[in-house]
Formats: sequence, structure tokens, C-alpha cells
Amino acid sequence: MEERDMTTVEHIIELRKRLMIIVVFFVIAVIISFFMAGPLIQFLQVSEEARDISLNAFKITDPFKILISVMMVLAIVMTSPIILYQVWAFISPGLYQKERTATLSYIPFIFLLFIAGVSFSYYVVFPFVIHFMADLATDLNIVQTIGINEYFEFLFQLTIPFGFVFQMPVVLLFLTRLGILTPMMLTKYRKYIYLVLVVVADILTPPDIMSHVLVTLPLLLLFEFSIVIAKIGYRKYIKAEALQQIEEAKRQNESLPPQ
Repeated sequence: MEERDMTTVEHIIELRKRLMIIVVFFVIAVIISFFMAGPLIQFLQVSEEARDISLNAFKITDPFKILISVMMVLAIVMTSPIILYQVWAFISPGLYQKERTATLSYIPFIFLLFIAGVSFSYYVVFPFVIHFMADLATDLNIVQTIGINEYFEFLFQLTIPFGFVFQMPVVLLFLTRLGILTPMMLTKYRKYIYLVLVVVADILTPPDIMSHVLVTLPLLLLFEFSIVIAKIGYRKYIKAEALQQIEEAKRQNESLPPQ
């Protein structure tokens, strides 16, 4: 831990400093996103899922809304490593040195798992949902007239949540390293966690059994993988606690007056 505790004013100053850094990088990311948003929008419109769909702008401002929405998503994704690092830098004075090193190493994995979750949703789940809705419209003899604004909103609503769901291994590892959770607890309540994951999969997918299975199985496998990672983190937590107790015992012995 730090040798002295920070005062409330020092905490506020430190928080303001971290927020200013995030704002500066976010503004830079927005500027970069302005040049990336156009090509990305065009790419998404000619992708296999959207190729056979006529995307319409029902309002004059729809193209501008799409541009801003894509810019914001890109800027947040690009800034996320900076945000995570600033959060870590703000809370790190309250952690032991080994906890600082361990938690800092999580940042790249959080970003990569977020990208993996979004990619899984876009390349696997999203096509199934689009085809399911198109087939349903055909069966009901409904002509779909899709607005480009609604299309991109639906795309973001379906893909972004998967980026957060895929953070499960890192979250469980973090809680295990802090001693809040244990692998034994995860194993004990496995069936209840399975139920929660099935409900999450049901919320994220349409009422199609194939799509539901396609999402549920990866989530269950992700949880099982998280248990394996949590066991590794828990062993490190136990080892760190033992070493900390030894160091504290040594300090106490050194502080005792000689006999």
C-alpha cells in the first residue's frame, strides 16, 4: 500500500486529472473516427447480411445520426484501453504491489475479449438473426422496408452487449484474485449460473432455437473456461496472502525491542 493515505482533496484532484486525460484522448479518438466512420458505414452496407436489404433514410437527418453513432462507437472502443488504464491508475494506490501488477495485466485482455465478443456476434449471431427475420417476413407475406437508422441501431444493440458478456473470464479472475469469489463457490452455484446464462442468451437472440443454442453453448463454454482461469487466480491469491503474512510477521519481529 501507499505509505500515507490520500486526503479527500487529493483524491478529487487525482480523479480530475484522470478524467481530463480521458477527455483529451476521447476528443482525439472522435477526430480519428470522423475519417474512419464513412468507410466503415459503406463496408457494413455492402456486407453479406446487408447486401440484399434496401436501407432507406426516412428522415433527412438519418445519415447524420448514423455518422455520429458510428463515430461515437469507434471513439469509445479506441479510448477504452486509456479509460481502463486511468481507472487502474486511480485505484492502484490502494492495492498491494503484486495486485497492481496483476490487475494492470488485465487491460489488454479486456480489450481483446471485447473485440472477440463483438466479432462473434457480428459474424455468427447477427447473420442468423437477419436471415431469421427475413424468412419470418416471407412466411407472413410481409414486405420489409428497413430504415438505415433502425438497421444500425439493431446492429449495435445486438453486437455491443456481447463485448461485455465476453468479459466474464477477466471479471471472475479479478474477483478471485481479490478473494471475493472462489472457484469452489463458482462450482457450487454452477447450475444457477447456467440458468442465468441461458436467460441472457434468450434475451440477446430471437425466438429461434438454432440461434439460441448458437449463443448459449459459447456462453457455457466461456463460463467453464472462466472457472479454470479462476482456479489459477485463486492459487495466486492464496500464495500472495501467505507471503503477505510472512512479510508482516517479519516486520513485527524487526520492530520488537531486542531482548
